[in-house]
Amino acid sequence: MKRLSSSVSKVLFSLLVAFLLCNASTHELAFAGGGQAYPNGAEAFMVGAAPPPGLTILNYVYFYTADRIKNGSGHDAGTLDRLNIWAEVARLIWISKQKVLGANYGQHAFFLLANVDMHLKHPAGTRLKKRYRDTDVPYLMWSPCLLTWHLMSGKLHMVLDAADIYVPLYNEDTDNLASLGRNYWTIEPVFAVTWLPNASWELSAKFMYDFNSRQEDYQPGPPVKIDRTPGQEFHVDFNTSYAMSDGLRIGLSGYYYRQVKNDDYHHLDRFQAPLRDVLKALEGKQSQVWALGPGIWYHKKNLMASLRSQWEFRARNKSQGGNAWFKLTYCF
Repeated sequence: MKRLSSSVSKVLFSLLVAFLLCNASTHELAFAGGGQAYPNGAEAFMVGAAPPPGLTILNYVYFYTADRIKNGSGHDAGTLDRLNIWAEVARLIWISKQKVLGANYGQHAFFLLANVDMHLKHPAGTRLKKRYRDTDVPYLMWSPCLLTWHLMSGKLHMVLDAADIYVPLYNEDTDNLASLGRNYWTIEPVFAVTWLPNASWELSAKFMYDFNSRQEDYQPGPPVKIDRTPGQEFHVDFNTSYAMSDGLRIGLSGYYYRQVKNDDYHHLDRFQAPLRDVLKALEGKQSQVWALGPGIWYHKKNLMASLRSQWEFRARNKSQGGNAWFKLTYCF
């Protein structure tokens, strides 16, 4: 009887490992390794040119679509049929007249509402479904310290953001593969610069580095749950544009995202091999992607608007698709 019980346990354990192997690549989907807090490509035109002292309201409308997930070799993993993400983002920027190190001091905050609609090629997850959806507010974001410079008679503009703090709402649903909820924090220092060498050309970039806190009960593949610390990430939004007139520019924008440190799964020693080996392999699945696309920017008095599209390439351990951004800015 003991021998039979031992055999049954081995069979069940083997089935658990096989189930994890089948579901792990599906679970990550668009959000792969790392924290993936920042929506890549959010900024482009004049990103280093902060608004003048006072209150500025910005609104972003975002759409992302993909029909494939790339594995570590850059090949289609064969798990995703279609992924659509919509987001509405409101942002408030307050810049004071107070000077710190020759810069104006300020703060800003983001409020995000997003929707995910995900179609898989095969049933997956604890619910064994091919379609998962979610609409949620994953986090609130706030920075306590913005420093903004306007130099060289308006040709050089810089923003130093001590830390964008992504405050989770602890609303993650581990049984929903499309869950937007988060139960870990992200701290993101930012530096942005805009250079206007002459009246026609503009060059801009926004550099970011993400530190993520511990995430409890992360589910790399059902039914396994484990605490992890998402790997650190480097990413940059960039843009170049040409002035067609005083208030109209056309440009080319893009982004580069790279997870630079592995995810850290905690207390792996409590799992037996080969399950432990599977989890160790998942730790090293670092995500990366490039994107590039056209855009147009309009400016009149206190109002600015831009419309852009970007298409991803060279994705690794991540979805590969395209996006569209509409951004509206008003300075009071």
